[in-house]
Order: sequence, then structure tokens, then C-alpha cells
Amino acid sequence: MRRQDLEAMDFEELWLLHEELTKILAEKITAEKRELEKRLAQLNQPDQFGEAEIGASETGTGQPRRKYPKVVPKYYNPLQPTETWSGRGKQPRWLVAALQSGHTLEEFKIRENGESSEGNAGGREHS
Repeated sequence: MRRQDLEAMDFEELWLLHEELTKILAEKITAEKRELEKRLAQLNQPDQFGEAEIGASETGTGQPRRKYPKVVPKYYNPLQPTETWSGRGKQPRWLVAALQSGHTLEEFKIRENGESSEGNAGGREHS
């Protein structure tokens, strides 16, 4: 249809054309959605050749995650002894601030029983 044809149409004809187009588009969208859902269902089905485990680990279904041992904290905040850090991952803010102010990481180390606590920040022995 040309633009001139559309401009020549009156309001009622344009409205009927609009409703017809809306209906056709809705049907096409529904059909496309059904096709995509079929494809997705096929992709989510585990294959017979051992790929079932791969799909299960990626989607979060299947076997539960392996249990990891609890990581023991290695450093503590002498101003707030309940704040600890295992030495893994990003350093906590209190440790970053202390290191920037001139302290060393060794000063915040949690001492094992029997080790001397000399050099431990605040002179506290913490286990």
C-alpha cells in the first residue's frame, strides 16, 4: 500500500486496517513465541551421550554443590576483635585503612596458641 492510498482513506477505514494489522501481528507473535519455546525445550533436554551432567551443572539442577571446609580467619581488627579476615578475597575496609596508615599485615595476624604475641597489634593474644 502506498502512502497516498493511506492518506486518502477516511478514519473508519484506517481504524479497521489498524485492527486487522493488530490481529495479524498478535497471531504471528504467538506463533513465533511457540516456536522459540519448542526450541528452548529441545535445548534444555539432556542428550543421551553424557551431556546430561553438563546441562545439570549449568542450570543449577541435579546434584547439590560440594561442601567446602570452613575457612579459618587469619587476621583480626584489634579495635573490633569480632571483625576478622581469612586472608582470601578482597581486604576489608578496616584493614585497608590500617595498612594505609602505616601498619603491617603481620600486626593483625591471629596468633596460634603457644606462639608469642609480640608484634601483635594492640598486644592482644587472640585465638
